[in-house]
Amino acid sequence: MTPLVKEDNFLSLAKEVLSIEADGILSASSRLNSGFLVALDTLLAHGDAGRIVAMGIGKSGHVARKIASTLASTGTPAMFVHPAEAGHGDLGMITSRDVVLAISQSGQSEELMRIVPYLKRNRIRIVAMTAHLDSGLARHADAVLDTSVSREACPLGLAPTASTTLALALGDAVAMCLLRARGFTAEMFAATHPHGALGRRLLVVVADVMATGAGIPTVRTNETIRQALIEISRAGLGFTTVLNKSGAVVGVFTDGDLRRAIDQNVDIRVRAIGTAVSATFVRARPEQLAVEAVELMEHHKVSALPVLDDHQALVGALNMRMLLQAGVV
Repeated sequence: MTPLVKEDNFLSLAKEVLSIEADGILSASSRLNSGFLVALDTLLAHGDAGRIVAMGIGKSGHVARKIASTLASTGTPAMFVHPAEAGHGDLGMITSRDVVLAISQSGQSEELMRIVPYLKRNRIRIVAMTAHLDSGLARHADAVLDTSVSREACPLGLAPTASTTLALALGDAVAMCLLRARGFTAEMFAATHPHGALGRRLLVVVADVMATGAGIPTVRTNETIRQALIEISRAGLGFTTVLNKSGAVVGVFTDGDLRRAIDQNVDIRVRAIGTAVSATFVRARPEQLAVEAVELMEHHKVSALPVLDDHQALVGALNMRMLLQAGVV
């Protein structure tokens, strides 16, 4: 098949686009000064009791949506309000406790400028992201973030490209600084991402995964190894716990223990399990993170273990397959 484009021409253009956008971000990085800190203080102090309301029109609106999403997922309550819809009633969503993050490359977006008087009358703070520090939006803002670039990556010089990339990057910089200022942790992140892999790793505990009740394999010390084998097969966890007369766990018996007993020509029909049990065994706690149970199994090279509470009472059983199914491995 004949190529529709000449490879060298388009590769060079693609590289040029990436280079221009990277230069725009690096140039903005070198310009960061105390003004950035003023913006952070405004967003932190005035957005603490309320929310950060990101606003923008066109491409800036898409950037604002993404920034609001990043802020919300990293500990800073935030939302997007469309400037045009704001003028038709959605301004009621914005309260005096909120702070507006207004994004406009020109600083003169008509839809944004029309709602600035409302924001000012209601003493709602404004942080502007604009390339024109002398624009109307910049003049009315309480803090300004400079999104100017030397040129766009568009060959026509028309489509917002380098400027929108810079605005996204600046939004990420703001979000990460606020994350640190708020003391946001990985556990907090997981709490708002329960359906993600990190959420499963940091929120799922052993009690959420383990077998309980009749699902726990158990035999008494006076029962035979054959009876223990039947119990292992019934539960399907690859081991059984061994209990004394009072019901306390005195050990575990695994598939590996069974193979070793057979190798020693032990008569499993008459030999009591209490004489073949592994008295030293690994155990988990029900409140322990499931991912910690994975690490415990890997460290001790076992694939299953009993779960004991703080009083050493047997409350559950766990194996690697269950942890795999829970998505924590």
